[in-house]
Amino acid sequence: MSGAEPAADGRPRCPWGLSTDDYLAYHDTEWGRPVHGDDALFERLCLEAFQSGLSWLTILRRREGFRAAFAGFSIPAVAKFTDEDKERLLADAGIIRNRAKIDATLANAKVLAGWREGELDSLIWSYAPDPATRPAPRVLTDVPAVTTESTALAKELKKRSIRFVGPTTAYALMQACGLVDDHLADCVARGGGR
Repeated sequence: MSGAEPAADGRPRCPWGLSTDDYLAYHDTEWGRPVHGDDALFERLCLEAFQSGLSWLTILRRREGFRAAFAGFSIPAVAKFTDEDKERLLADAGIIRNRAKIDATLANAKVLAGWREGELDSLIWSYAPDPATRPAPRVLTDVPAVTTESTALAKELKKRSIRFVGPTTAYALMQACGLVDDHLADCVARGGGR
């Protein structure tokens, strides 16, 4: 199918990153770059769950609204959200107003608030596969939607009472947070950019 394609600057990118300026900036500066820190990973976990069934562009363009609505994705702050906060979120046009996803975000924050500092980061990163075992994808069809690692991560998160994260969402999280580098082999952003 489709390999890396030149952007307006002539440099090759993953084709999905070329459709809008928002995608291009995200592709070039964020996607596939390592993300660490419990709150930062909580944000990505939440946003990937909210993306389920929607375009990532929808989430990307509302990310600042999500950050404002969810106290910057501070786990301790979100864990203290009340029923009034839930109603506020359900009325907030700056986010995706899906009751199940909002409920999961609030419940997950309450669970994670009981974890020790760094535990979410350590848990997620413990599922990063050895890069030497993963050849660089040449075309988009070489990029999986689910892997054994993402299935195991989703299972472990569910076992620890984290909701709304299946194997596909877990793999999207792994891609977005740099646990895997799924930039195409000829993409200028592969390996963190050149």
